[in-house]
Amino acid sequence: MTSPRPTAQPHGWLVLDKPRGLGSTQAVAAAKRVLRSAGYGKVKIGHGGTLDPLAEGVLPIALGEATKLAGRMLDASKIYAFTIAFGEETDTLDTEGPVIATSDHRPPRAAVAAILPHFTGAIEQLPPAYSALKVDGRRAYDLARAGEEAVLQPRQVTIHSLELAGGVEERPIESAFASAEGRPDLLDPAVPLVLADKVTLIAHVSKGTYIRSLARDIAHALGTVGHVSYLRRIKAGPFAEGQAISLDILEEIGKGAPLEDHLLPLEAGLDGIPAFSLSPDSVQAARQGRIISGLPHPDGLILATDGNVPVALMEVQAGTAKVVRGFNLADTAE
Repeated sequence: MTSPRPTAQPHGWLVLDKPRGLGSTQAVAAAKRVLRSAGYGKVKIGHGGTLDPLAEGVLPIALGEATKLAGRMLDASKIYAFTIAFGEETDTLDTEGPVIATSDHRPPRAAVAAILPHFTGAIEQLPPAYSALKVDGRRAYDLARAGEEAVLQPRQVTIHSLELAGGVEERPIESAFASAEGRPDLLDPAVPLVLADKVTLIAHVSKGTYIRSLARDIAHALGTVGHVSYLRRIKAGPFAEGQAISLDILEEIGKGAPLEDHLLPLEAGLDGIPAFSLSPDSVQAARQGRIISGLPHPDGLILATDGNVPVALMEVQAGTAKVVRGFNLADTAE
């Protein structure tokens, strides 16, 4: 028996565990195709932050009215796991480009851990030559591929946290040749020095942070060169990898699997913003984009609702609320 074709347009988030080799735009195109195959017709769709083809992991895909929150997702902080391979630097700062510099030096693992606080907090970062930033109206990566020099300016970003993770390929040195530098305990000569060929880090970063630049700068600070050999986004804004579905599961939706089993509600993209149920008169005012006065709510953003139905994202100041984003979901009310 054939399942009935869906009638209501979907509004919410699909969190895709994007595989390596697939671009963000390709992932969105795949979601569009799947939704068409599932019978939803033309659905407004967008993504919450570009993920390079060589990277994998959490890619939030907004459907319907949730696309109005995609811009907020672009501004959200992200968490990445990434591996720095020491000894070779490429022009793309990842595994795609040719090697442009080499070094025989491998940093002690303890030295890697010791230097991470210097890259935590507000830092200045020079974006990679192969980036989507525009220089005189042209993408930096287009200039780089054409052999032209893209003059990029340093930018300030925030590294909220940066720590050593597992996945270190270690190469112990005979203690007879070890120096005290880089030991976990500088006063204990019995502690062996361990060199790292590769090291995996976990970084919680602000918008605009380039992990490839961070890897380059860490390697340089350790007296060597390096590039990103592995990159996985494990969280984007409120969306974590535990909520993500594989490309295979996405394809099953196009074959009849229930979309609602994997679709997160629109308000999932507003984690940390309190919901506030409006009176019927205030609901009408908010839907018309009018200011609402006399709200007993602290200053800040709220999700104004009509019962359980999102009505608008609103900014409250001194009891007065203005609509930041309105949601056309009245037809979903029970």
